[in-house]
Order: sequence, then structure tokens, then C-alpha cells
Amino acid sequence: MFGKKKIVPQIDKDQLELIQNAQKRIKQKKRLYIHFVIFLIGAVFLILANTVLKIGEKFKPFDIDWFVFAILIWLFFLIYHIFNVFITHKFMGKAWEQEQLEKLVAKQKIKIEKLKTELKREMPHIAKSEIYNESLNPERKSELTIIVAAAENDAIGKGNKLIWHLSDDLKRFKNLTNGHHIIMGRKTFESFPKPLPNRTHIVITRQADYKVPEGVIVVNSLEAAIDVTKNELQPFVIGGGEIYKQALAIADKIELTRIHENFEADTFFPKIDTTIWKETANTFHKKDEKHDYEFSFLTYERK
Repeated sequence: MFGKKKIVPQIDKDQLELIQNAQKRIKQKKRLYIHFVIFLIGAVFLILANTVLKIGEKFKPFDIDWFVFAILIWLFFLIYHIFNVFITHKFMGKAWEQEQLEKLVAKQKIKIEKLKTELKREMPHIAKSEIYNESLNPERKSELTIIVAAAENDAIGKGNKLIWHLSDDLKRFKNLTNGHHIIMGRKTFESFPKPLPNRTHIVITRQADYKVPEGVIVVNSLEAAIDVTKNELQPFVIGGGEIYKQALAIADKIELTRIHENFEADTFFPKIDTTIWKETANTFHKKDEKHDYEFSFLTYERK
């Protein structure tokens, strides 16, 4: 009952035989090569033993140095080994290898035909698969997400700068947008000291020949920006106010950090219409030594 489960080989009998025979052939040739090398070294050693070390110097059967007979006897065993590998086991030569290859190819053809038959049988089910249909649809919709931090009065910035500094909010922004395309207006882009790492920046501007660092993409409309991200699963819109207003009409999700204070500002986030948007997550944070204001992480999804 608790014994080890017997492992069933996934390779069929003929394939397994081919592999085992090939391994056997390799071992045979490897042993023959080793035998040949040892024979050469041994022959030199026997000659030196007799001529330099004077071992058996006076032993000369038929007036011939003894090492000659020793080398000839060893050579006989080497020749026998060569004969055994290339003659006795000739069935494992090129003709045998070709026969095994043809046998293996024939079996693979049978398997391919079997797979084709099974695929035809499953095609109606595959055609109904949502994943399959999405993979065929080049216009597959990605999840456009707005990410923003806004006060209770919807203030988001003043003088092209953030009004607050919340460490956890910055961490959340980094974690959510890392590895994704981020869409922004020109002023938002210019508020960064430099492009954010590990993100593809798409800047919307009407300025002709707007200069940007290498890797940053410039477009002249939100529609063009979205077209750039058509192969991205979750591009993010990160500002500013006018871009947010345009994106709100077509976005699928809003990741909102709501700061529970009112601020003077010159840029505001549009009001969220709860008849269109459903709150799906809400995490409250108290103020502490790193955060001067209470705030909440909210997630809205389009109904």
C-alpha cells in the first residue's frame, strides 16, 4: 500500500532498444580505444624494461628478446578486440544504424498521424476556448489601468509637482507599474528627474520633434499611445489631469490612493462615477512617522 510507485518508461520498446544499443556501441568503441592506448604505452614500457632496466636481459627465446614475444602476444589480443568490435558485432555498423533510424522514423510518423487524428477530434472544443480565441484576435483588449494619488477634493498636483510625499504610495506605484508601459502627458514626464527604471515610457505631446531620451516613445494622442501598448496586458496611465480625463472614458481599472485631506492645487482628478465604477478593494493606512496624512488604497473596476 505504501510501497514506491513503479515508474513506467515513457519511451516505447523500439526507441529504448535503439538507445540501449547505441550506448553499448559507444562503450565498445571507447574500450577499444583505451585498449589501443594502453597497448602503445605497454609496448614502450616492455622495451624500456629490457633495454634500459635490463630486466630479463639474458632471456632470449630463439635468440630473440623476450619483449618482442610479449608485444606480439598483446598485439594478438588487440587484433582480436578489433575483430570483435568491427566484425563480430558488425550488425551494429552503418547498415544496422540506418535500419534502426528507418524504424524509428516510421514509428514517429505513426505517432504524428495519431496526434493529427486526436487534434481533429478536439478542434470543436478548442475553437470554443476563450484563450484560443484571444490568441487569434490581434485586437485583443488589454486592461488599461489608471493609477493616481488624489486628495479628498480630487487634488493631484500643483506647479507640476506632487503636493505630498507618502512612502508607501510610492512603493505601491513602483510595484504595480514595474515592467509595464506607462502612458503620460509631456508635463508629467518632465516632472521626473529621469525616466523610471524597468518601464516603457509613452509620452503624449502635440509638440513636433519633442526630444526624449533613448527608449522613450513619443505619440500625439491617447489613442496612439494605446495602440503602442496593444501587446501589453496591463498598461498604466499615470497623468496628468487632461490625460486622466480622456483615459477615464476607456479605462478598465483605477488604482487610486485617496489622501484623506483637502489641498490647494491646480490639477485635479475627475470625479469617479460610482454608477460606472465598482469599488473592489479598500485598504486604509493611518498616518505615522513616514506618512503625514491618512490615506487608503482603493481599486475600482468598470461595471
